[in-house]
Amino acid sequence: MNASRQENMVQVLKVLAEPNRLALLDRIIRGYQCNCQLGDELGLPANLISHHLGVLRDSGLIESERDALDARWVYYSVNKATLKALNDALGAFFDIERVQPRRLTCGPQVALAESGGLAMRDDGRPG
Repeated sequence: MNASRQENMVQVLKVLAEPNRLALLDRIIRGYQCNCQLGDELGLPANLISHHLGVLRDSGLIESERDALDARWVYYSVNKATLKALNDALGAFFDIERVQPRRLTCGPQVALAESGGLAMRDDGRPG
């Protein structure tokens, strides 16, 4: 993983590490929601909901849309492109196929093997 992609994933994970934001995103994934619905469901004051929604929006995880009839109402939805990119990045990072066998490269067993006192297997483990 290149440094830029890793830094991007770190930033999004920091946003999601806050429990209220994760709960908000979970509710928004379930469908379009407005501030009042989200606040009522999570039992949080409006100013705190607005703050967390702003952080989610700034991270690109959600989008907002003003009501066409009354612009005071704002509705939130998931940014599917950002969610897909995050899902792809996390899926690639946690892919079980990436896991390599443990190789001893330091420590007393390696020192002993290097001195001829312990045989090492092809996979780098003593044996």
